[in-house]
Amino acid sequence: MRGPKNGQIKTDRRGFLTGLLAASLAPRLTWADAGDPAYLAAAREADGTFALFGLSLNGTDLFRIPLPARGHAAAAHPTRPEAVAFARRPGTYALVINCVDGNVMHRLTAPKGRHFYGHGTFIDDDTLCCTENDVATGEGRISLWSRSAGYARIGDIPSGGIGPHDIKLMPDGKTLVVANGGILTHPDTGREKLNLDTMRPNLSYVDPASGPVETITLPPELHQNSIRHLDLRADGLVAFAMQWEGELGAPVPLLGLHIRGPNPIDAEPILAEPAPADLAALKGYAGSVSFDGTGKRIAITSPVGGKMLVHDLEGGDWLWPRRDVCGVASSPSGFLVTDGLGGVFRIIGEQAENLALANRAWDNHLVKIG
Repeated sequence: MRGPKNGQIKTDRRGFLTGLLAASLAPRLTWADAGDPAYLAAAREADGTFALFGLSLNGTDLFRIPLPARGHAAAAHPTRPEAVAFARRPGTYALVINCVDGNVMHRLTAPKGRHFYGHGTFIDDDTLCCTENDVATGEGRISLWSRSAGYARIGDIPSGGIGPHDIKLMPDGKTLVVANGGILTHPDTGREKLNLDTMRPNLSYVDPASGPVETITLPPELHQNSIRHLDLRADGLVAFAMQWEGELGAPVPLLGLHIRGPNPIDAEPILAEPAPADLAALKGYAGSVSFDGTGKRIAITSPVGGKMLVHDLEGGDWLWPRRDVCGVASSPSGFLVTDGLGGVFRIIGEQAENLALANRAWDNHLVKIG
């Protein structure tokens, strides 16, 4: 067999080097290439199909990407126009979607004996963290996935509790905070809650390299108050929303606050205490939580109660009635809110402005990008 001629070798090498140069000079896609969305939200369409939407600050649609099944939350890459859409728990897959062309770039599959809990976050440009359940042990885990390796799974660490749900990266850029709901589930029984009598939720701070470094628990009488969702303020103040799993009687707190101090072991959570009638209207269920754009007010939503409660850290609360309200995120001077009736609202002070109404049902969460 004859080998290639010298000229052919030079041509191939030149072509190879030219390709490398072209790749290095290729434009780096950003969220601006996807329309510069401010939020991500999943929804069920009128025909029963599902999709992921990118929304502007004013709540208008910027893109629509079909999903194979009902979504829950999504994780937005900090700089690239990529979203990781999670199946509703207990799901075993998540889709990495290119928000410019709508293509599915990768499918993350939980290993045998694991399932996702519907939330995740990036801790840098390369590493995605997802909350998971170890079915055999019931232990919460945080799985790590590398974007540069094609979103390959590169390990996992303990979440610090049972039933990890929401997860956020703290403002220090190196610590995770995890809402361990305390509820044990098993794929064989779907969403059935298996340990309500003994559940013990907590808020865990986790080092991605080693695991939990601090755990915050509720008073014993609130051990059935499942810590589910989180939001952060720039100074590290954590707001967490809870769902009461006991018998409904006297209203229980549904919004908690915590900030790490110089003596973390002494830092107890602060539980907001709105008027009992306002709290009772939420029917023991807070579905989402968010600071507003000023950082002075916090909203929790209750699709069960059909209400949103806004708690002012400087004093005072406001209850807004809206059927099937759940998604909430900060906007520059207030909140953006979505509901199961297709509505998108801007809340400033105690005024609600209807920005959009579409023939779709928005799902639980409105995810802020950036």
